[in-house]
Amino acid sequence: MKYRHLFFDLDHTLWDFDRNSSESLEEIFNTLTLIQYGVSSLDSFIQSFLKINTALWDAFDRGTVHHTYIRENRFKMVFEELGANLPPNHTEIGEAYLRTLPDKKHLLEGALDLLNYANSAGYSMHIITNGFNEIQARKIASSEIGHFFENIITFDTANAKKPDPKIFAYALETARAVPSESIMIGDNWVADIMGAKQFGMDTVYYNPAGLQFDESPTYDIRRLEELMLIL
Repeated sequence: MKYRHLFFDLDHTLWDFDRNSSESLEEIFNTLTLIQYGVSSLDSFIQSFLKINTALWDAFDRGTVHHTYIRENRFKMVFEELGANLPPNHTEIGEAYLRTLPDKKHLLEGALDLLNYANSAGYSMHIITNGFNEIQARKIASSEIGHFFENIITFDTANAKKPDPKIFAYALETARAVPSESIMIGDNWVADIMGAKQFGMDTVYYNPAGLQFDESPTYDIRRLEELMLIL
């Protein structure tokens, strides 16, 4: 085997963030009756949140906003974009979301087959995520994939976030791995692919939308099952 260690991103790569978020937001929309504040529809609420949340986390990856800013402002920004009245209990929305989301269990299509294949083939598997210990641990437990991974590297444990080389150095040291025997699999071009590439690791860009950039990853896949043909 060329590679001995597989390092996976979690959200949007294995764990189906959009589906799990949508389910959580639907529960919040109905429980807190957000339509009374001028939110015209569940679909508009979900789509606005996913767009704003993605932009905020991209800014977090680039180091331009703090994670606390995301938690305090994302729902305010959603209500503003939708032209709705900010509820007096708007802090409850964020709290309800953080309580609900990590307990959702949906994985992306092909993720479980891929993990079973890599596990049976004898690869050492690890996660590198910019998320936080408690939240990511609950996601992993809910989706019942914890037994596949030897190490879960988070922003908390490494005190650094992708694409900072410090988190990759910490992850490889923890896994007792070297870059030449390791590969990073993720959906985020800046955090996962450029971060790992600059650290000297091969990369698999999970790229269902077929996005193109000036540089190239080692491998570019549209479906997770394609990785089984590479490993």
